[in-house]
Amino acid sequence: MTTRGVLYVHSAPRALCPHIEWAVANVLGVRVQLDWIRQPAAPSTWRSEFSWKGRVGTASELASALRGWDMLRFEVTAEPCPTAEGERYSSTPGLGIFHAVTGMHGDILVPEDRLRAALARSVRGETDLEAEVAKLLGKPWDDELESFRHAGEGAPVRWLHQVV
Repeated sequence: MTTRGVLYVHSAPRALCPHIEWAVANVLGVRVQLDWIRQPAAPSTWRSEFSWKGRVGTASELASALRGWDMLRFEVTAEPCPTAEGERYSSTPGLGIFHAVTGMHGDILVPEDRLRAALARSVRGETDLEAEVAKLLGKPWDDELESFRHAGEGAPVRWLHQVV
């Protein structure tokens, strides 16, 4: 079964750009040459985005291939398909990686065990429930990435297709 999604590289140092292309190409199994433009939200960094089509699990593979580079901000999304829910991965240097399952309308679906654990931490007084829910929904990542997202409005999107 195939799905499709988008990779948003929100900011990357110029020297990292070819390594990102190689990592993405390795996952997709095709040569990748991204269109890089300057990222106005972070001087001396570059941004790119493209849409992809591939087998279920490709978003996870892309996120794994890109994680761990300290100066990279990115998001990967995958649309739901008949055999799988959608996914969203967000990554920032300070927060690391966030993963959420998304429904057919883009809503984040939080598993009940994660909600129970958040509630239990709140009841024990370890954390605030509102902060726990915000973290489950990826709010800290959204807050950090929002200025980078707006800086990319109007950027070109290139479709890449993986041979399945």
